[in-house]
Amino acid sequence: MGQLNKAYTVSQVNSYIGNMFATDFALSGITIKGEISNLKYHTSGHIYFTLKDTASQISGVMFVRDRAGLQFKLEDGMSVLCTGNVGVYERGGSYQIYAKSFTADGVGDLYIRFEQLKKELSEMGMFDPMYKKPIPKYATRIGIVTAKTGAAVRDIVQIAKRRNPYVDITLYPALVQGDGAVQSIIRGIRTLDLMGMDVIIVGRGGGSIEDLWAFNEQAVAQAIFDADTPIISAVGHETDTTIADFVADLRAPTPSAGAELAVFDFTKFTEDISGYKGTLDAVLNERILDSRQKLSMYKLKINQKNPKYILNEYHKKEILYRNELKQRIHDKLTAEKEKLRKYDVLRDYMTDRLHTAKNRLRDYESMPSVMKQSIDKAHHRLLLETERLEAVSPLKKLSGGYGFVQDDKGHKVDSVKKIKKGELITTTLRDGTLKSRIEEINSGG
Repeated sequence: MGQLNKAYTVSQVNSYIGNMFATDFALSGITIKGEISNLKYHTSGHIYFTLKDTASQISGVMFVRDRAGLQFKLEDGMSVLCTGNVGVYERGGSYQIYAKSFTADGVGDLYIRFEQLKKELSEMGMFDPMYKKPIPKYATRIGIVTAKTGAAVRDIVQIAKRRNPYVDITLYPALVQGDGAVQSIIRGIRTLDLMGMDVIIVGRGGGSIEDLWAFNEQAVAQAIFDADTPIISAVGHETDTTIADFVADLRAPTPSAGAELAVFDFTKFTEDISGYKGTLDAVLNERILDSRQKLSMYKLKINQKNPKYILNEYHKKEILYRNELKQRIHDKLTAEKEKLRKYDVLRDYMTDRLHTAKNRLRDYESMPSVMKQSIDKAHHRLLLETERLEAVSPLKKLSGGYGFVQDDKGHKVDSVKKIKKGELITTTLRDGTLKSRIEEINSGG
């Protein structure tokens, strides 16, 4: 730098030191291991940070132009390997590392990127169950986004056809790894979504995290989230987990399991239908029988309230009462006629006796006077008894203009107190009967 007694400016000193750093081969392209702290993502796009270990620390910056070399998001406390150039920040008089790239220390970069994207999408709500669409129970149109060859598509098709030989399968042959895989998978999802599939299976066979990485990209996750069709993620083996598994409506541990979840078992379906039909028929028949019974009951109630039905019932009762009344009158007349017949028989008997007595009287006229007087007395008593008998004979009373009165129930009427105005009465005369309706009642003799 020249003579020792010459004075230099601060800028000159810092510039000199900066040149020293720039020409030092060991400080160019150096990789420093340390823990991130004082991390700041500036609005300009630059990233400021500090690398530290247990004994020391160094400041660092990654300019926005170099961020293409950052495959994951830096976080405080993260242990990293930072590769870049150590130089002097002349304005501040300090040195720092100008980072070109970062790799995780002890953990792969892809794993870091996976965990960071998982956390970011979770915070955005893309994994929330409220956005999960239900998988149709009886899907018949199945879309598949996977490679057109390989075990995945073969297993899905075989299992789907075995479960339901009538299922309609549409394959979108997509790249599932390597360059262009992300856009190919996205196009497959969007194409099948527009075709109106019942459900879409997105997946592939197993592999390393690098092989499966297309299913960990945010663009693929967004396409799954935006689809209107329910999507089943079936990526890798059961132990493999991708971002697509978290955002999909349902995660299947393998492609084969995805087919099992998407396609219903047609044989079981037909058996269930037969069972449902039997149950439905039994319930329906029971309902029909119950409805018919209720209908019959309602018809009966309606008929009972029908004036025509009521009048018909009254008419039946009228006929019944009339027949009963006629029968009672007939029985009563028969009984009275029998009495009259007995009186006639008795009268004929008495007449014969009288005739016989008269004949005997003529025979005894020649008898002694004492016997004649005795016979005369007997004849006189016989005449008196005959007159008494005829006096109480109903036939003689009927012959004299009298009648035998009965009410409408066949009961004898011997007082005005036993009959009411408007009631029917039957009067039996010598040669027949009369039916009358009471118009007026006068009591008192």
